[in-house]
Order: sequence, then C-alpha cells, then structure tokens
Amino acid sequence: MDRLEAMKMLLAVVDAGSISAGSRKLNAPLPSVSRKVAELERHLGASLIVRTSRNLQLTDAGREYVEAARKIMADLEEAERRASGEYRTPRGILTITMPVEFGARYVMPVALSYMETYPEVSLNLLSLDRTVHLVEEQVDIAIRLGDLADSSLYAVRAGEFRLLTCASPTYLQRRGVPKHPSDLADHEGILFNKRTFFWTFDVDGHEVEAIPRNRLEVNTAANCVAAAVGGAGIARLFDYQIPDELASGALVPVLEAFDQAPRPIHIVYSGQGQLTLKVRSFVDWALPRLRAACRRGEAPQA
Repeated sequence: MDRLEAMKMLLAVVDAGSISAGSRKLNAPLPSVSRKVAELERHLGASLIVRTSRNLQLTDAGREYVEAARKIMADLEEAERRASGEYRTPRGILTITMPVEFGARYVMPVALSYMETYPEVSLNLLSLDRTVHLVEEQVDIAIRLGDLADSSLYAVRAGEFRLLTCASPTYLQRRGVPKHPSDLADHEGILFNKRTFFWTFDVDGHEVEAIPRNRLEVNTAANCVAAAVGGAGIARLFDYQIPDELASGALVPVLEAFDQAPRPIHIVYSGQGQLTLKVRSFVDWALPRLRAACRRGEAPQA
C-alpha cells in the first residue's frame, strides 16, 4: 500500500466532508478512494472515520492520525519546494483566492502583469465569495475584504473600501435627496440578495437601522448597479463595484455623513514554514499596485 497516497486521499475526504466529495476533489473514482481509506484503516488496525448518512466524523484515533498526516504532507511539500529551487527563484504554481467581483476588477490585472514579469510562475486563480482555509485547501495567498479573524496567518493591508448609499440623479430629482437615514422610509430601495433589508448607519456614534420601501429585489451586484443607474431607487453598493458610475455621475452618493467606517483589504498568506519566493514576489508585486488602485478608485492596468 502506498501510504502517502492513502494519507492524501484521507485528508481530501476529511476536508471535503465525505468520501464522495473527496473523490470529486481528487478527481478519482469513488470506489478507489473508499478502498484506499479502508486499506489504511486495516494497516493501522484502527477505525479513523465514522460514516453516517449525512456526513463524516473522525474517531479519536482519526483526529490524531489526520493531524500527524497533515504535518507529514506539509513537510514533504516543503522538501519538494526546496529541491525544485522555489527558494532560489520564483517558480512553480501559485494558488490565489479572491472575492469574485473585486478579484475580476482589481486582482486580475495585477496577476496578468505579474505573469509577464515572472514567467516561471503559473497562477491558479480561484474566485470565491467565501473564506478559504489556506493550509487545508492548499492555497498560497488570499485577497480578503473586511476585518480579519485572529489566526496564524500573515496579512498586509492593501487598501480599504466603503459601503455607499447611492442613487441616480434622475431618481433624486424625482423623489428628492434624503438628508437623514430616517428619510429612507419615504424612498424606494433596491434589495440585494435579502441581506440588505436593514440598512445600518452611524448616527452620532450609534448604529442605526433604516428600512426603505423595497419593490425590487435582485441577486447580483451587476443588476443592482443597473437598477440604480436606471432610476429604480436607492441602492447600497461597495465603492469598488461602481467606480465608473461614480466618476461619470451616473450614481451619486447620499447620506455620506452617516457612512460607516471604511473596511480593510488585506493580502493574506500562511505563516507556516519558510516563505517561498513565488509568494513573496507576488505580495511585493501586488501590494503597491493594489494600494494605488484603491486610492484612485479605479482598476490597475495590466
């Protein structure tokens, strides 16, 4: 039995939450993955996982073994990186995760220009609107929006973004400009994915909720922008989603005196092991370009 292959399959199954999901993650046949995990259990003489109809649970022995297996695989990957020369020159595959919209507008141009400068590095860009566990999901770098939870990760601040309340000049001419969050009760609001039903504002240092009338609900930021530009109502959007509309005057911010504090943008990477040159080179390349783009409120040039 190839124990390293079995460890890899076990970790994929545990991280994915089930044997079937693990097989899809590995792009391997389900029977093969199930057989390898069973062979590993027989080799150890211990049950590692408990299969249920809904999910998968680790036994006590399984938790200890998975922890040790992660360390073994990490040490092996570290040795391979050293042998391949990743600590002497930037090379290899660099996996980066980024929020979908921000990534397409801001990170992609930086990534493309990086590739031109570092031809021995290949990029795997994952656009995901969720928090990725860098170590478990084997991701090198994450671009994250908002406050960071305490962790063992390293983070450098690359900028900030704001949540704006805005509308088209046509709508404001027709319905008037709200002067206070309480005025929103007399205005039409564009509801985005139900998560903006209650809009919160900073009034004299206190968080206050305001509820506009909602006649239109959309499930994408692009449709929210289009509806606001079309005069359907007042919307709440992040400034990085509407730089062109703000610059052209197609959308006008309102209630700016009650905006909440700006939120940070970070480049995040793992603090485990020696930092490879491909990670360091991308951080050093991306940081000044993202900072400049965020200050200007426009996407960096490729």
